[in-house]
Amino acid sequence: MQLPPPIRTYFTARAPQDGDALAAAFAPDAVVRDEGRDHRGPQQIRDWWLAAKARYHHHAEPIDTTQTDDRTVVRATVTGDFPGSPAVLRFAFVLADDRVTALEIGG
Repeated sequence: MQLPPPIRTYFTARAPQDGDALAAAFAPDAVVRDEGRDHRGPQQIRDWWLAAKARYHHHAEPIDTTQTDDRTVVRATVTGDFPGSPAVLRFAFVLADDRVTALEIGG
């Protein structure tokens, strides 16, 4: 499956060694919404991502992708240490200038 480079980075980054590469895939004003909380800017996003990886030990494997208006939506099977694992989640990315400006994660 062909994914734009910043989205590919999101799904292939490994914690903790790829935290800086993951952060670099996000624009300075990027916002990630996950589990009802917003994480703003590359540093907060990096911290959120590392904390989630440490807590859930999860991995997301993309299943398919669709383009809707300004969003690239990726469905992925997420496996880890959380109730209901594995689960299929929806990752809605907004890109600009080859970086993620917004990401919303949901069921």
